[in-house]
Amino acid sequence: MKRTILIIEDELKIANIIADYFTMNEYKILIATNGKVGLQMFEEETVDLIILDIMLPEIDGFSVCRRIRKKSDIPIIMLTARSEVEDQLMGYEFKVDDYMTKPFNPEILVAKSKVLLDRIYTVKKEDRDKETLQLKGVTINKLTREVWIDSTSIELEPKQFDLLLYLMENKHIVLSRDQILNEVWGYDYFGSARVVDAQVKKLRKNLQHKAYLIKTVFGLGYKFEVE
Repeated sequence: MKRTILIIEDELKIANIIADYFTMNEYKILIATNGKVGLQMFEEETVDLIILDIMLPEIDGFSVCRRIRKKSDIPIIMLTARSEVEDQLMGYEFKVDDYMTKPFNPEILVAKSKVLLDRIYTVKKEDRDKETLQLKGVTINKLTREVWIDSTSIELEPKQFDLLLYLMENKHIVLSRDQILNEVWGYDYFGSARVVDAQVKKLRKNLQHKAYLIKTVFGLGYKFEVE
């Protein structure tokens, strides 16, 4: 999938040159020629990296950066025609990822952008992977609360999701109805423990051919068995 680069640069000639180099490297490009439009594009589009000039009409680059940083940690490379240390220090205060002074080599800008994107989105993928649990063809993402059977997404009610997650995180362990009730429904739940049986029945139905993974241990409770 192509990464999208938002170029916020008031000099259209420079913006187009930058865009050409990124396009040659198979990136999707968005161009804004003032800070106000740049912020609007950031809000409305899915953007992976921002090339941001400091000296912009409407809203200057520092103000644009400040507003973006309130909402997002998207990688930002700042451009400026000035080489003052104060400008660069201010940019880093706003957590700018890199800084380039005009005139610059567009190939270097593309190379820096690629390194940033690779590093940041590899870390994000690793974070997503940490939130994913997969056992015997059942995959559950704790962050997005999505569930797949083999490669097919299925819909679960919130309590069914919590129940499945608890069982999978404690695979091979027999969990009593009271344990499940306290963990999934909470200690302040005063209803019948039989609600667990009802939800297990629904969960098994939703798990389709993987229903066998939830074992009933008579007189004790349930366990998620993968062997």
